[in-house]
Amino acid sequence: MGRIAAEMRVLGLEGPALILASPRIIGMLRAQWQSSFAGEGLDFSAHPFGGECSSTEIERGKAAAREIGARTIIGSGGGKALDTARAVASDLSLPIVDAPTLASSDSPCSALSVVYTEDGAFEEYRIYGRNPDLVLVDTSVIAKSPSRLLVAGMGDALATRFEAEACARSGAANMRGGSSTQSALALARLCYDTLLADGAAALEALGSGDSSESLERLVEANTLLSGLGFESSGLAAAHAIHNGLTTVSETHAHLHGEKVGFGLLAQLVLENAPADTQREVLNFSHQVGLPVTLADVGLAGCSSQNLATIADRSCQPDETIHNEPFTVRATDVVEAIVEADRVGQAYRAAQ
Repeated sequence: MGRIAAEMRVLGLEGPALILASPRIIGMLRAQWQSSFAGEGLDFSAHPFGGECSSTEIERGKAAAREIGARTIIGSGGGKALDTARAVASDLSLPIVDAPTLASSDSPCSALSVVYTEDGAFEEYRIYGRNPDLVLVDTSVIAKSPSRLLVAGMGDALATRFEAEACARSGAANMRGGSSTQSALALARLCYDTLLADGAAALEALGSGDSSESLERLVEANTLLSGLGFESSGLAAAHAIHNGLTTVSETHAHLHGEKVGFGLLAQLVLENAPADTQREVLNFSHQVGLPVTLADVGLAGCSSQNLATIADRSCQPDETIHNEPFTVRATDVVEAIVEADRVGQAYRAAQ
């Protein structure tokens, strides 16, 4: 993070910069920011992020940027802070710098924001005309982050390969409305292979507070490979089911990648994926601590009404579940969620 202003200079980005970050991140990194910006003769102001990427929070960020006459917007922290910063920058037609302090999602490299209601329910995807001007990842900072957040990033990234393959089979448009490419699919598969090879070792390195080759590769997978893979190939059932899960308040304490991880298990059931593939995903999820049952995302004893609500939201006409290479109905999603939960419970009982 100490190089952020110098990297901005290389790209011709100007101050004053508005840094949107949580109060904790501001307290942790302010001294590094001050040194970096002073060294380049640039000004910045830190704006406290409220915790949810909502329309209200985006408007707060825009007001703060206008107040200081910002020339560049910087998002620092986790995925929701960065999503909010990108929305602010897009609305104000300003350059955007993403400086994640976590590898908790594939948000930083993307040209979109996932916007939620104030209560944490999914509202919409906002798609932008350009990707971030700069993505600066400091693994020495990420190495000190909570393990749960790194694991959540693995859940988000774990779905990338399977959603990309579903879009390739169906010929669905990617997140920018274009066609998937062989390189996008290759990146999505490399992301998956890296998770399986380095996920557990990266988690151990995180516990020591030091970076390692495994953590470096895992951060690349969670952030870059997954980000390029999903944006260039597209999303499918796993993220749609995540969006459905957010409609039930009991899931709001659980992270985006945790809900995507369970959504992937339901997607594999929907697709009647080979047993070996489902087992491999279950093994990895169990190994690193991703959800494998409904109880793991706050829905122990999930009612039929809640299941119907989740499934209905997952199958809205504009949802990515319709990128699957077959027709998906809400009743299919209910059955897939119930079966994924059953399989997850049986797997855990056998351990």
